[in-house]
Amino acid sequence: MYFFMKITNNPNVQKILGAYQKKSEGVGKASKFKQEKDKVEISEQARALQVALNAYKKLPDIRKDKVNEISKQIKSGNYHPSAEEIAECILDRKI
Repeated sequence: MYFFMKITNNPNVQKILGAYQKKSEGVGKASKFKQEKDKVEISEQARALQVALNAYKKLPDIRKDKVNEISKQIKSGNYHPSAEEIAECILDRKI
């Protein structure tokens, strides 16, 4: 056996229903606003950096012309770097 009770005349229930109706009405109004699309702006410095970075990536890891020149000098006995050049390369971790 089921008993039904009418609760719509209860003032507390009316407050809850009123609050719910206000929230649901606000949802419909929000969709009427025109939403702008996101956009990204890149500064001129960032563009220049991107161009430089792309050019750097295209450079070979080893400068073959420089390596060949020094190799020839070593083989012929004409390569005599100064102590300062050697120390500088060691400190720069080029060796």
